[in-house]
Amino acid sequence: MPVTLHPSLPVLLIDDEEIMLKSYKRALNFSGINNIVLCQDSRNVMDVLAQQKIGVILLDLLMPHLSGEELLSLISRDYPEIPILIITGVREVETAVQCMRANAYDYLVKPVDEDRLLNAVHRAIEYREMKEEIRFLKRGLFSDQLENPDCFKNIITQNKEMFSIFRYIEAVALSSQPVLIYGETGSGKESIAEAIHKCSRMKGELVKISIAGLDDTVFSDTLFGHTKGAFTGADRSRKGLVEKAYNGSLFLDEIGDLDFKSQIKLLRLIQEKEFFPLGSDEPKRSHARIVVATNKNLDELVKKGQFRKDLFYRLNSHKITIPPLRQRLDDLLILIDHFVGLAAEEFDKGEIEIPRELPALLAAFEFPGNIRELKAMIFDAVARSQSRTLNLEPFYKHIKSNRQEGDFSSDSMVATSTGYFANLYKLPTVKQATEMLISEALKRANGNRTIAAQLLGITRQTIVKYTKENEE
Repeated sequence: MPVTLHPSLPVLLIDDEEIMLKSYKRALNFSGINNIVLCQDSRNVMDVLAQQKIGVILLDLLMPHLSGEELLSLISRDYPEIPILIITGVREVETAVQCMRANAYDYLVKPVDEDRLLNAVHRAIEYREMKEEIRFLKRGLFSDQLENPDCFKNIITQNKEMFSIFRYIEAVALSSQPVLIYGETGSGKESIAEAIHKCSRMKGELVKISIAGLDDTVFSDTLFGHTKGAFTGADRSRKGLVEKAYNGSLFLDEIGDLDFKSQIKLLRLIQEKEFFPLGSDEPKRSHARIVVATNKNLDELVKKGQFRKDLFYRLNSHKITIPPLRQRLDDLLILIDHFVGLAAEEFDKGEIEIPRELPALLAAFEFPGNIRELKAMIFDAVARSQSRTLNLEPFYKHIKSNRQEGDFSSDSMVATSTGYFANLYKLPTVKQATEMLISEALKRANGNRTIAAQLLGITRQTIVKYTKENEE
Protein backbone atom coordinates (compact mmCIF):
# COMPACT_ATOMS: atom_id res chain seq x y z
CA MET A 1 0.00 0.00 0.00
CA PRO A 2 1.43 3.42 -0.96
CA VAL A 3 2.31 5.55 2.03
CA THR A 4 1.02 9.12 2.36
CA LEU A 5 3.69 11.45 3.63
CA HIS A 6 2.92 13.65 6.63
CA PRO A 7 3.24 16.57 6.80
CA SER A 8 2.89 17.58 3.15
CA LEU A 9 6.13 19.59 3.40
CA PRO A 10 9.06 17.63 4.92
CA VAL A 11 10.76 18.22 8.27
CA LEU A 12 14.51 18.81 7.81
CA LEU A 13 16.71 17.44 10.64
CA ILE A 14 20.21 18.98 10.78
CA ASP A 15 22.82 17.49 13.14
CA ASP A 16 26.40 16.33 12.65
CA GLU A 17 25.82 13.27 14.90
CA GLU A 18 24.22 10.38 13.02
CA ILE A 19 22.93 8.76 16.21
CA MET A 20 21.01 11.93 17.10
CA LEU A 21 19.48 12.15 13.64
CA LYS A 22 18.26 8.55 13.89
CA SER A 23 16.90 9.17 17.39
CA TYR A 24 14.91 12.23 16.30
CA LYS A 25 13.64 10.46 13.20
CA ARG A 26 12.47 7.43 15.19
CA ALA A 27 10.57 9.62 17.68
CA LEU A 28 8.90 11.62 14.91
CA ASN A 29 7.98 8.47 12.96
CA PHE A 30 6.27 7.04 16.03
CA SER A 31 4.13 10.19 16.32
CA GLY A 32 2.99 9.93 12.70
CA ILE A 33 5.54 12.28 11.08
CA ASN A 34 7.13 10.32 8.25
CA ASN A 35 8.07 13.05 5.74
CA ILE A 36 11.61 13.66 6.98
CA VAL A 37 14.87 14.76 5.35
CA LEU A 38 18.20 14.16 7.16
CA CYS A 39 21.30 16.35 6.78
CA GLN A 40 24.53 15.51 8.64
CA ASP A 41 26.79 18.05 6.92
CA SER A 42 25.83 21.68 7.59
CA ARG A 43 27.56 22.74 4.36
CA ASN A 44 24.84 20.97 2.35
CA VAL A 45 21.85 22.62 4.04
CA MET A 46 21.41 25.54 1.65
CA ASP A 47 21.61 23.18 -1.35
CA VAL A 48 18.86 21.01 0.20
CA LEU A 49 16.65 24.08 0.67
CA ALA A 50 17.27 25.18 -2.92
CA GLN A 51 16.29 21.77 -4.29
CA GLN A 52 13.03 21.18 -2.40
CA LYS A 53 10.44 23.01 -0.35
CA ILE A 54 10.86 22.39 3.39
CA GLY A 55 8.14 22.80 6.03
CA VAL A 56 10.00 22.82 9.38
CA ILE A 57 13.69 22.71 10.37
CA LEU A 58 15.21 21.11 13.46
CA LEU A 59 18.69 22.68 13.80
CA ASP A 60 21.55 21.76 16.15
CA LEU A 61 23.66 24.74 17.23
CA LEU A 62 27.07 23.13 17.70
CA MET A 63 28.33 21.70 14.40
CA PRO A 64 31.61 21.77 12.50
CA HIS A 65 32.02 23.77 9.29
CA LEU A 66 28.89 25.98 9.49
CA SER A 67 27.48 26.51 12.98
CA GLY A 68 23.79 26.52 13.75
CA GLU A 69 23.90 30.26 14.38
CA GLU A 70 25.39 30.91 10.96
CA LEU A 71 22.80 28.66 9.30
CA LEU A 72 19.97 30.33 11.21
CA SER A 73 21.04 33.68 9.83
CA LEU A 74 21.25 32.36 6.25
CA ILE A 75 17.96 30.45 6.37
CA SER A 76 16.04 33.29 8.02
CA ARG A 77 17.30 35.64 5.33
CA ASP A 78 16.47 33.43 2.31
CA TYR A 79 13.54 31.35 3.68
CA PRO A 80 11.81 33.43 6.38
CA GLU A 81 8.60 31.39 6.08
CA ILE A 82 10.22 28.21 7.54
CA PRO A 83 9.89 27.81 11.34
CA ILE A 84 13.27 26.76 12.81
CA LEU A 85 13.59 24.79 16.07
CA ILE A 86 16.98 25.23 17.74
CA ILE A 87 18.63 22.39 19.70
CA THR A 88 21.07 23.61 22.34
CA GLY A 89 23.07 22.46 25.36
CA VAL A 90 22.20 23.75 28.83
CA ARG A 91 25.25 26.06 28.84
CA GLU A 92 24.12 27.65 25.58
CA VAL A 93 20.76 28.94 26.79
CA GLU A 94 21.91 32.52 26.43
CA THR A 95 22.89 31.76 22.85
CA ALA A 96 19.49 30.19 22.31
CA VAL A 97 17.80 33.38 23.48
CA GLN A 98 19.86 35.28 20.91
CA CYS A 99 18.67 32.78 18.30
CA MET A 100 15.05 33.43 19.25
CA ARG A 101 15.67 37.11 18.65
CA ALA A 102 17.13 36.12 15.28
CA ASN A 103 13.78 34.60 14.22
CA ALA A 104 14.05 31.04 15.58
CA TYR A 105 10.60 29.55 16.25
CA ASP A 106 11.54 27.66 19.45
CA TYR A 107 14.46 26.00 21.18
CA LEU A 108 14.99 22.61 22.84
CA VAL A 109 17.60 21.91 25.54
CA LYS A 110 19.73 18.75 25.42
CA PRO A 111 19.11 16.05 26.40
CA VAL A 112 15.89 16.61 24.46
CA ASP A 113 12.76 15.28 26.17
CA GLU A 114 10.79 13.26 23.61
CA ASP A 115 7.38 14.73 24.51
CA ARG A 116 8.82 18.25 24.36
CA LEU A 117 10.35 17.44 20.96
CA LEU A 118 7.10 16.08 19.54
CA ASN A 119 4.98 18.94 20.89
CA ALA A 120 7.37 21.55 19.48
CA VAL A 121 7.53 19.92 16.04
CA HIS A 122 3.74 19.46 15.86
CA ARG A 123 3.18 23.10 16.81
CA ALA A 124 5.70 24.23 14.19
CA ILE A 125 3.96 22.09 11.54
CA GLU A 126 0.56 23.58 12.43
CA TYR A 127 2.08 27.07 12.31
CA ARG A 128 3.56 26.45 8.85
CA GLU A 129 0.30 24.95 7.57
CA MET A 130 -1.59 27.99 8.83
CA LYS A 131 0.85 30.32 7.06
CA GLU A 132 0.43 28.35 3.82
CA GLU A 133 -3.36 28.50 4.13
CA ILE A 134 -3.32 32.27 4.67
CA ARG A 135 -1.03 32.69 1.66
CA PHE A 136 -3.33 30.52 -0.46
CA LEU A 137 -6.46 32.34 0.69
CA LYS A 138 -4.96 35.75 0.00
CA ARG A 139 -4.08 34.65 -3.50
CA GLY A 140 -7.60 33.26 -3.98
CA LEU A 141 -9.19 36.59 -3.06
CA PHE A 142 -7.85 38.04 -6.29
CA SER A 143 -8.57 35.09 -8.53
CA ASP A 144 -11.68 33.19 -9.65
CA GLN A 145 -9.55 30.34 -10.96
CA LEU A 146 -9.32 26.97 -9.20
CA GLU A 147 -5.98 25.19 -9.09
CA ASN A 148 -7.63 21.74 -8.93
CA PRO A 149 -10.99 22.01 -10.78
CA ASP A 150 -11.21 18.22 -11.18
CA CYS A 151 -11.74 17.94 -7.41
CA PHE A 152 -15.11 19.68 -7.80
CA LYS A 153 -16.40 18.24 -11.08
CA ASN A 154 -19.17 16.29 -9.30
CA ILE A 155 -20.62 19.45 -7.72
CA ILE A 156 -22.95 21.22 -10.17
CA THR A 157 -22.83 24.96 -9.51
CA GLN A 158 -22.19 28.40 -10.94
CA ASN A 159 -22.78 30.14 -7.60
CA LYS A 160 -20.08 32.60 -6.47
CA GLU A 161 -20.36 31.57 -2.81
CA MET A 162 -19.81 27.94 -3.76
CA PHE A 163 -16.68 28.86 -5.72
CA SER A 164 -15.41 30.74 -2.66
CA ILE A 165 -15.90 27.52 -0.71
CA PHE A 166 -13.95 25.61 -3.38
CA ARG A 167 -11.01 28.00 -3.07
CA TYR A 168 -11.10 27.64 0.71
CA ILE A 169 -11.06 23.85 0.33
CA GLU A 170 -7.97 24.10 -1.87
CA ALA A 171 -6.32 26.23 0.83
CA VAL A 172 -6.96 23.81 3.71
CA ALA A 173 -6.93 20.46 1.90
CA LEU A 174 -3.27 19.72 2.66
CA SER A 175 -3.64 20.63 6.34
CA SER A 176 -3.62 17.80 8.88
CA GLN A 177 -6.33 19.52 10.95
CA PRO A 178 -9.97 18.34 10.94
CA VAL A 179 -12.59 19.97 8.71
CA LEU A 180 -16.10 20.71 9.99
CA ILE A 181 -18.87 20.96 7.38
CA TYR A 182 -22.14 22.69 8.26
CA GLY A 183 -25.17 22.32 6.03
CA GLU A 184 -28.88 21.61 6.01
CA THR A 185 -30.15 18.14 5.15
CA GLY A 186 -29.61 17.43 1.47
CA SER A 187 -27.35 20.43 0.83
CA GLY A 188 -24.37 18.34 -0.34
CA LYS A 189 -22.14 17.82 2.71
CA GLU A 190 -20.94 14.44 1.47
CA SER A 191 -19.98 15.90 -1.92
CA ILE A 192 -17.94 18.58 -0.16
CA ALA A 193 -16.20 15.88 1.91
CA GLU A 194 -15.33 14.04 -1.31
CA ALA A 195 -13.87 17.23 -2.78
CA ILE A 196 -11.74 17.78 0.35
CA HIS A 197 -10.39 14.24 0.07
CA LYS A 198 -9.56 14.61 -3.63
CA CYS A 199 -7.75 17.92 -3.04
CA SER A 200 -5.80 16.47 -0.09
CA ARG A 201 -3.85 14.14 -2.42
CA MET A 202 -4.16 11.40 0.19
CA LYS A 203 -3.36 8.03 -1.36
CA GLY A 204 -5.81 6.10 0.81
CA GLU A 205 -9.56 5.96 0.38
CA LEU A 206 -12.36 8.15 1.73
CA VAL A 207 -14.25 6.11 4.34
CA LYS A 208 -17.75 7.37 5.19
CA ILE A 209 -20.07 6.67 8.11
CA SER A 210 -23.16 8.28 9.61
CA ILE A 211 -22.88 8.12 13.38
CA ALA A 212 -26.48 9.08 14.09
CA GLY A 213 -28.00 6.57 16.49
CA LEU A 214 -24.72 4.77 17.33
CA ASP A 215 -24.18 4.10 21.04
CA ASP A 216 -20.66 4.24 22.47
CA THR A 217 -19.96 0.50 22.09
CA VAL A 218 -21.08 0.33 18.46
CA PHE A 219 -19.22 3.58 17.70
CA SER A 220 -15.99 2.25 19.24
CA ASP A 221 -16.25 -1.11 17.50
CA THR A 222 -17.09 0.48 14.14
CA LEU A 223 -14.29 3.02 14.21
CA PHE A 224 -11.59 1.27 16.22
CA GLY A 225 -12.31 -2.43 15.70
CA HIS A 226 -11.81 -5.14 18.32
CA THR A 227 -9.51 -7.95 19.35
CA LYS A 228 -10.43 -11.61 19.50
CA GLY A 229 -12.43 -12.32 22.67
CA ALA A 230 -13.13 -8.63 23.37
CA PHE A 231 -16.82 -9.50 23.89
CA THR A 232 -19.19 -12.41 23.46
CA GLY A 233 -19.19 -13.45 19.82
CA ALA A 234 -15.87 -11.78 18.98
CA ASP A 235 -14.29 -14.99 17.67
CA ARG A 236 -11.67 -13.09 15.67
CA SER A 237 -10.04 -9.66 15.54
CA ARG A 238 -11.54 -7.02 13.26
CA LYS A 239 -10.08 -3.75 12.02
CA GLY A 240 -12.17 -0.60 12.33
CA LEU A 241 -12.81 2.21 9.88
CA VAL A 242 -9.88 4.27 11.18
CA GLU A 243 -7.49 1.61 9.91
CA LYS A 244 -9.50 1.22 6.71
CA ALA A 245 -8.92 4.96 6.14
CA TYR A 246 -5.12 4.51 6.46
CA ASN A 247 -3.43 7.33 4.52
CA GLY A 248 -6.91 8.53 3.56
CA SER A 249 -9.84 10.45 5.01
CA LEU A 250 -12.47 9.43 7.57
CA PHE A 251 -15.81 11.21 7.06
CA LEU A 252 -18.12 11.23 10.09
CA ASP A 253 -21.59 12.50 9.21
CA GLU A 254 -24.15 13.71 11.78
CA ILE A 255 -21.40 14.52 14.31
CA GLY A 256 -23.93 16.50 16.37
CA ASP A 257 -25.58 13.19 17.38
CA LEU A 258 -22.37 11.70 18.80
CA ASP A 259 -22.69 10.06 22.22
CA PHE A 260 -20.92 11.98 25.03
CA LYS A 261 -18.62 9.04 25.87
CA SER A 262 -17.74 8.65 22.21
CA GLN A 263 -16.87 12.35 22.03
CA ILE A 264 -14.00 11.72 24.49
CA LYS A 265 -12.63 8.95 22.27
CA LEU A 266 -12.91 11.06 19.12
CA LEU A 267 -11.09 13.90 20.90
CA ARG A 268 -8.20 11.55 21.74
CA LEU A 269 -8.11 10.30 18.16
CA ILE A 270 -7.77 13.87 16.89
CA GLN A 271 -5.37 15.19 19.55
CA GLU A 272 -3.09 12.20 20.05
CA LYS A 273 -3.73 10.42 16.73
CA GLU A 274 -4.17 7.27 18.79
CA PHE A 275 -7.01 4.83 19.42
CA PHE A 276 -7.65 1.61 21.33
CA PRO A 277 -9.42 -1.33 19.66
CA LEU A 278 -12.00 -2.88 21.97
CA GLY A 279 -10.31 -5.40 24.26
CA SER A 280 -6.80 -3.97 23.74
CA ASP A 281 -4.56 -2.01 26.11
CA GLU A 282 -2.11 -1.17 23.34
CA PRO A 283 -2.81 2.05 21.40
CA LYS A 284 -2.64 2.13 17.62
CA ARG A 285 -1.59 5.11 15.51
CA SER A 286 -4.13 6.82 13.28
CA HIS A 287 -3.08 7.86 9.78
CA ALA A 288 -6.45 9.26 8.68
CA ARG A 289 -7.57 12.84 8.03
CA ILE A 290 -10.79 13.59 9.95
CA VAL A 291 -13.70 15.32 8.18
CA VAL A 292 -17.03 15.74 10.01
CA ALA A 293 -20.42 17.14 9.07
CA THR A 294 -23.61 18.18 10.82
CA ASN A 295 -26.90 19.97 10.24
CA LYS A 296 -27.03 21.00 13.91
CA ASN A 297 -25.66 24.10 15.61
CA LEU A 298 -22.74 22.70 17.61
CA ASP A 299 -22.22 26.01 19.38
CA GLU A 300 -25.74 25.73 20.82
CA LEU A 301 -25.15 22.10 21.79
CA VAL A 302 -21.99 23.18 23.67
CA LYS A 303 -23.98 25.81 25.59
CA LYS A 304 -26.57 23.17 26.52
CA GLY A 305 -23.84 20.80 27.74
CA GLN A 306 -24.61 18.24 25.03
CA PHE A 307 -21.31 18.58 23.16
CA ARG A 308 -17.79 18.84 24.59
CA LYS A 309 -16.28 22.30 24.29
CA ASP A 310 -12.74 20.97 23.77
CA LEU A 311 -13.89 18.68 20.94
CA PHE A 312 -15.86 21.54 19.37
CA TYR A 313 -12.77 23.76 19.27
CA ARG A 314 -10.68 20.92 17.84
CA LEU A 315 -13.21 20.29 15.07
CA ASN A 316 -13.56 23.99 14.38
CA SER A 317 -10.03 24.35 12.96
CA HIS A 318 -11.41 24.58 9.42
CA LYS A 319 -15.12 25.29 8.99
CA ILE A 320 -17.23 25.20 5.83
CA THR A 321 -20.88 26.31 5.71
CA ILE A 322 -22.82 25.19 2.63
CA PRO A 323 -25.57 27.60 1.55
CA PRO A 324 -29.02 26.00 1.19
CA LEU A 325 -30.54 25.75 -2.28
CA ARG A 326 -32.95 28.65 -1.62
CA GLN A 327 -29.88 30.90 -1.25
CA ARG A 328 -28.26 29.77 -4.51
CA LEU A 329 -31.17 29.93 -6.94
CA ASP A 330 -28.75 30.89 -9.71
CA ASP A 331 -27.90 27.15 -9.72
CA LEU A 332 -31.50 26.05 -10.13
CA LEU A 333 -31.62 25.95 -13.93
CA ILE A 334 -28.38 24.00 -14.39
CA LEU A 335 -29.36 21.58 -11.59
CA ILE A 336 -32.75 20.98 -13.22
CA ASP A 337 -31.07 20.32 -16.56
CA HIS A 338 -28.50 18.02 -14.93
CA PHE A 339 -31.02 15.92 -13.00
CA VAL A 340 -33.47 15.68 -15.93
CA GLY A 341 -30.61 14.34 -18.05
CA LEU A 342 -29.62 11.78 -15.41
CA ALA A 343 -33.20 10.67 -14.85
CA ALA A 344 -33.96 10.40 -18.57
CA GLU A 345 -30.92 8.18 -19.02
CA GLU A 346 -31.78 6.01 -16.01
CA PHE A 347 -35.39 5.48 -17.12
CA ASP A 348 -34.45 5.24 -20.81
CA LYS A 349 -36.78 8.10 -21.71
CA GLY A 350 -34.67 9.69 -24.41
CA GLU A 351 -34.45 13.48 -24.50
CA ILE A 352 -36.91 15.20 -22.14
CA GLU A 353 -37.97 18.79 -22.76
CA ILE A 354 -38.10 21.07 -19.71
CA PRO A 355 -41.21 23.31 -19.59
CA ARG A 356 -40.31 26.99 -19.39
CA GLU A 357 -42.60 27.37 -16.34
CA LEU A 358 -40.64 24.86 -14.23
CA PRO A 359 -37.72 27.09 -13.10
CA ALA A 360 -40.15 29.81 -11.96
CA LEU A 361 -42.32 27.27 -10.16
CA LEU A 362 -39.36 25.77 -8.28
CA ALA A 363 -37.72 29.14 -7.56
CA ALA A 364 -40.70 30.04 -5.36
CA PHE A 365 -40.39 26.80 -3.32
CA GLU A 366 -38.44 26.76 -0.04
CA PHE A 367 -36.79 23.32 -0.61
CA PRO A 368 -36.49 22.10 2.99
CA GLY A 369 -34.70 19.04 1.59
CA ASN A 370 -32.41 21.12 -0.62
CA ILE A 371 -30.65 19.52 -3.62
CA ARG A 372 -31.58 16.00 -2.54
CA GLU A 373 -35.27 16.99 -2.58
CA LEU A 374 -34.93 18.64 -5.99
CA LYS A 375 -33.32 15.51 -7.41
CA ALA A 376 -36.07 13.28 -5.98
CA MET A 377 -38.79 15.56 -7.41
CA ILE A 378 -37.25 15.52 -10.88
CA PHE A 379 -36.62 11.77 -10.94
CA ASP A 380 -40.22 11.15 -9.88
CA ALA A 381 -41.55 13.52 -12.54
CA VAL A 382 -39.40 11.98 -15.29
CA ALA A 383 -40.46 8.47 -14.28
CA ARG A 384 -44.14 9.52 -14.53
CA SER A 385 -43.80 11.44 -17.81
CA GLN A 386 -45.59 9.88 -20.78
CA SER A 387 -44.43 12.41 -23.36
CA ARG A 388 -41.28 14.21 -24.43
CA THR A 389 -42.21 17.22 -22.28
CA LEU A 390 -41.79 16.94 -18.53
CA ASN A 391 -45.16 16.80 -16.75
CA LEU A 392 -45.54 19.60 -14.19
CA GLU A 393 -48.32 17.92 -12.21
CA PRO A 394 -45.97 15.93 -9.87
CA PHE A 395 -44.20 19.20 -9.00
CA TYR A 396 -47.49 20.94 -8.20
CA LYS A 397 -48.56 18.06 -5.95
CA HIS A 398 -45.24 17.94 -4.13
CA ILE A 399 -45.17 21.70 -3.51
CA LYS A 400 -48.80 21.71 -2.33
CA SER A 401 -48.22 18.83 0.11
CA ASN A 402 -45.02 20.41 1.44
CA ARG A 403 -46.10 24.05 1.63
CA GLN A 404 -44.89 25.58 4.90
CA GLU A 405 -48.31 26.77 6.03
CA GLY A 406 -47.46 26.63 9.72
CA ASP A 407 -45.50 29.87 9.48
CA PHE A 408 -48.68 31.76 8.62
CA SER A 409 -51.11 30.28 11.15
CA SER A 410 -53.23 32.49 13.39
CA ASP A 411 -51.29 31.21 16.41
CA SER A 412 -47.98 32.38 14.99
CA MET A 413 -49.50 35.77 14.14
CA VAL A 414 -50.69 36.24 17.71
CA ALA A 415 -47.31 35.12 19.08
CA THR A 416 -45.65 37.97 17.19
CA SER A 417 -48.09 40.66 18.29
CA THR A 418 -50.22 40.38 15.15
CA GLY A 419 -47.15 39.59 13.09
CA TYR A 420 -46.67 41.40 9.80
CA PHE A 421 -48.96 44.33 10.63
CA ALA A 422 -47.68 45.07 14.14
CA ASN A 423 -45.77 48.20 13.11
CA LEU A 424 -48.46 49.64 10.85
CA TYR A 425 -50.44 52.56 12.26
CA LYS A 426 -53.18 52.03 9.70
CA LEU A 427 -54.12 48.52 8.60
CA PRO A 428 -54.59 47.80 4.89
CA THR A 429 -58.05 46.91 3.70
CA VAL A 430 -58.74 43.29 2.74
CA LYS A 431 -58.68 44.35 -0.92
CA GLN A 432 -55.33 46.13 -0.50
CA ALA A 433 -53.81 43.16 1.36
CA THR A 434 -55.06 40.79 -1.37
CA GLU A 435 -53.57 42.98 -4.09
CA MET A 436 -50.20 43.09 -2.30
CA LEU A 437 -50.14 39.29 -1.91
CA ILE A 438 -51.06 38.64 -5.54
CA SER A 439 -48.53 41.20 -6.74
CA GLU A 440 -45.76 39.57 -4.69
CA ALA A 441 -46.77 36.08 -5.85
CA LEU A 442 -46.65 37.17 -9.50
CA LYS A 443 -43.23 38.70 -8.93
CA ARG A 444 -41.90 35.46 -7.42
CA ALA A 445 -43.46 33.43 -10.22
CA ASN A 446 -41.92 35.68 -12.91
CA GLY A 447 -45.41 36.65 -14.08
CA ASN A 448 -46.71 33.08 -14.41
CA ARG A 449 -50.33 33.19 -13.20
CA THR A 450 -50.68 29.43 -12.66
CA ILE A 451 -47.61 29.33 -10.43
CA ALA A 452 -48.65 32.48 -8.55
CA ALA A 453 -52.02 30.86 -7.84
CA GLN A 454 -50.27 27.73 -6.54
CA LEU A 455 -48.16 29.84 -4.18
CA LEU A 456 -51.25 31.46 -2.67
CA GLY A 457 -53.51 28.42 -2.69
CA ILE A 458 -56.12 30.12 -4.88
CA THR A 459 -57.45 29.49 -8.39
CA ARG A 460 -55.83 30.79 -11.53
CA GLN A 461 -59.11 32.53 -12.35
CA THR A 462 -58.74 34.70 -9.24
CA ILE A 463 -55.32 35.84 -10.43
CA VAL A 464 -56.68 36.50 -13.93
CA LYS A 465 -59.56 38.51 -12.49
CA TYR A 466 -57.18 40.58 -10.37
CA THR A 467 -54.83 41.37 -13.26
CA LYS A 468 -57.73 42.31 -15.57
CA GLU A 469 -59.17 44.66 -12.95
CA ASN A 470 -55.80 46.38 -12.53
CA GLU A 471 -55.32 46.69 -16.27
CA GLU A 472 -58.68 48.41 -16.75
